[in-house]
Amino acid sequence: MGSERMKNAAVGTLVAATLIAGLVAIAPQEREGPRPAPGPAARARTAFAVGAPASLPELNALIAERERWLKTRQDDEESWAVLGTAYAERGARFADWAALPRAQSALRRSLELLPAAEGNAEALLGLSVLAGARQDFTAARDHALQARKLRPRRWTVHRALIEAYSGLGDYKAVAASLEKLTALYDGPQARGVAARVYRDKGWREDASANAHDAVAAAEGSAERAAALYRLGEFAWERGEPREAIESYALALRLDAGHRPALAGRARALAALGRTDEALRDYRAVLDRHPLPEYALEAGELSESLGLGAEAEARYGEVLESARRAGAAGVNQELTLGRYEADHGDPDEAVRRLTAEWERGRHSFETADALGWALFRAGRAREALPYAKRATKEGPRSPLFSYHRGEIERALGLYGPARRDIGQALRINPYFSPLLAPAARAALSALGEPPAGGPKKITGREGLIRPGAVGGGVRQRTGTTSGTGTVGTGR
Repeated sequence: MGSERMKNAAVGTLVAATLIAGLVAIAPQEREGPRPAPGPAARARTAFAVGAPASLPELNALIAERERWLKTRQDDEESWAVLGTAYAERGARFADWAALPRAQSALRRSLELLPAAEGNAEALLGLSVLAGARQDFTAARDHALQARKLRPRRWTVHRALIEAYSGLGDYKAVAASLEKLTALYDGPQARGVAARVYRDKGWREDASANAHDAVAAAEGSAERAAALYRLGEFAWERGEPREAIESYALALRLDAGHRPALAGRARALAALGRTDEALRDYRAVLDRHPLPEYALEAGELSESLGLGAEAEARYGEVLESARRAGAAGVNQELTLGRYEADHGDPDEAVRRLTAEWERGRHSFETADALGWALFRAGRAREALPYAKRATKEGPRSPLFSYHRGEIERALGLYGPARRDIGQALRINPYFSPLLAPAARAALSALGEPPAGGPKKITGREGLIRPGAVGGGVRQRTGTTSGTGTVGTGR
């Protein structure tokens, strides 16, 4: 279970990967000889200049070009920074974990040639992205803050901070960084960032408006494919699988190697009952992009279809792909905690996720995952504050609502349970091939509310005193208003 939650996390990783392309303002020009003829590498450099993503062939061409250049010009710190950042993008976007140590080596070489204190903002930004790809959001934030001191008016610095703060769950800082970003730049990449921030706030109309603007303003095929994929994700999250499939298909037409769009299409096809096509797409994406979240989604679909052997094979891929990523320095604790909660040892899930929380990873994904793990471990009363935090601070997620509803049901809070489980199905009745049927069964078991209306209407029954949970959950009031592009808070 938990494919929607894993997908949300995946979404967080894929956005960080797209960010990488914008962190280096522009690759350096050769110091000797003529400029290269236009080609894949030149197109990648143009994309870097405007903060847009490059396609995989363009990215590979740029890497090859910089490696050739550096064989004879090893004192070029800017080219080392470009090379390191491009390697980090390839690792994060295409699960090429071997690229991440190469990225680190190149970025360190850049800093040896020009230390951060002397103005090497490009290498600092590359290190921020590398840390984000490894899900070390504290390091990502710290590197980006260093870069901001050197280049406060570079908009990609603020985009790096948004990604890091989102991973840490510091949503007030996210809003402040978005305001600074949009004051400096209002192009399609800024619209895409704003769309994601507003989606995370639950402001669906604002998110959709910015996402459509990003598609309309996109120029290169890779940039437009990324924007269309985002539209598809928003449609899926609204429970509109047909519309989602249309956006994913357009993205794949522009960029056949866009594996996130292929996985998204598999998810939407399964919702429409086109399960043979969905399994085909999952197999294709896992052949080339073996991320744990995709393996988990495929496993849950297979399990829901009674394909036990295939489901077990996919669950095995979750652990194997997480192991390979971990060997390259990618933090897989959230992924493994989610897997253990539903398919392994819930007590082990609690241990892993509590450690992440105590390390400062207070995102709504972590809150939801920890709450669900506590519930699965038989600790529903401790779980409830985390589930409430996820549903209050996070997007309108059917998974978060379902988890909260099941926790409330276990505590005898039947009115809130009806509300939250029902809301999960209203948001997206197809949200998981395993959990959506479970949600419908739970709602049926709860039945209709008793006659005569509720005895208590404050909504405070069952609350436990603040600070009673490990990690010290505090109930927050109010929200941070959105700023920048089209933030009306709808």
